[in-house]
Amino acid sequence: MHRSQLAGFIIDCQDGDLDSASKFWSAALGLPTRRGWDETKYVGLQTPPNGLFIEVQKVGHPSRVHLDIETDDVEAEVQRMEKLGAKRIEKIESWWVMQAPTGHRFCVIGARRAEFAREANVWE
Repeated sequence: MHRSQLAGFIIDCQDGDLDSASKFWSAALGLPTRRGWDETKYVGLQTPPNGLFIEVQKVGHPSRVHLDIETDDVEAEVQRMEKLGAKRIEKIESWWVMQAPTGHRFCVIGARRAEFAREANVWE
């Protein structure tokens, strides 16, 4: 048994100027910025406590938006996604970049939000 849920959205920006990109998205969405765990690659946008997280990320591929699924067992969730038709693309640190049958990219990451255990879906 493991749990998972939608964690949030990542705004991938190929532009090298993360500060300008995060200022734009902060103003566009009406959410103040907050510095993340790796300030060279990520700037978070403040959302309500235990709400979905939104981050602006500096990337080397074309700009896009992707979602993250958080889980208490990354490998079990990746296998569940594979059974649904998704494919593993790349392992980065402790998480997986995957591709849905529709072609959309998403990441499976470790649980992050405080209320995760109470709110997440339970999978057998």
